Amino acid sequence: MSHKGKFKQTNGCRALTYEACPHFISAFQIIGKKWNGLIISSLCDTNYMRFKDLANCVSACSDRVLVERLKELEKEKIVKRSVDEKTKIISYGLTKKGAELQPVFDQIHEWADNWV
Repeated sequence: MSHKGKFKQTNGCRALTYEACPHFISAFQIIGKKWNGLIISSLCDTNYMRFKDLANCVSACSDRVLVERLKELEKEKIVKRSVDEKTKIISYGLTKKGAELQPVFDQIHEWADNWV
């Protein structure tokens, strides 16, 4: 399956419409959602982060929204939540699926350094 979108003619019309790859659309619905990119990027730089440290990295995001986004990323199996049995401290890290986004985020950082 091609990862790029394609143009197609519909209903015999001369106008062409663009049809993006469904996997690409799904990926951007996850990582393009407000705050998710910053959360993933912050977790790329460390094995695990406590909630308060993650909240400091994404400081413009309210705690309520951060909790919501972390739950969504857990559901997508991008982020994993861990509880230390002794201290009961909750921390977050990337799953294997999430860690595979590291090169993508490295490229975005490089692009941003050059163009933004």
